[in-house]
Amino acid sequence: MNEMYSMSIVAHNYSVLAVLLVIGVNFYKLFSAKSVQEYRKFTMLFNPIVGTMIGAVLFTGVIMMAAKHLSFTLENIVMIVYGIVLIVLEAKRAKTFKYVLNSDKEGFLLFKEKAKKIFALEFIGTLIIYIWMVSIAK
Repeated sequence: MNEMYSMSIVAHNYSVLAVLLVIGVNFYKLFSAKSVQEYRKFTMLFNPIVGTMIGAVLFTGVIMMAAKHLSFTLENIVMIVYGIVLIVLEAKRAKTFKYVLNSDKEGFLLFKEKAKKIFALEFIGTLIIYIWMVSIAK
C-alpha cells in the first residue's frame, strides 16, 4: 500500500506541474494570437489536453485519498474545491470564446482580457496549492 501511495504522490506532483505548463502554454498562445481563427484552431486541439491534465490531477488525488482510506483533511477538501473551481473557470473561458465570431476583432480583444484574468487566476491558484502541498509533504 505504501508503494502505491508513494507512486501516486509522484504522479500527482507531475500532474500538477503539467497543469501549470498547460496553463502557461495557453497563456502564451493567447498573447501571441493575431486572429480569432488562429486561436480557435489552437484551442480545438489543446482544450482536450487541458481537460486531461486537470483530470489526471484529480484522479491521482483520488488514488491518494483511497490509499489513506478516505481521510478528509483540510488539505484534501481545499484541493477538491480548487479542482472544481478549475473546471468551472475552464468551462467559463471556453464558453465565452464559443460566442466570439471569426470576424469579431473587438469581441476577441474583450475575450483576451477576460481569458488573461482567468489564466492568471488559475496559474497563481495552482502554484499556491502546489507550494502548499509540497511544504506539507516534507
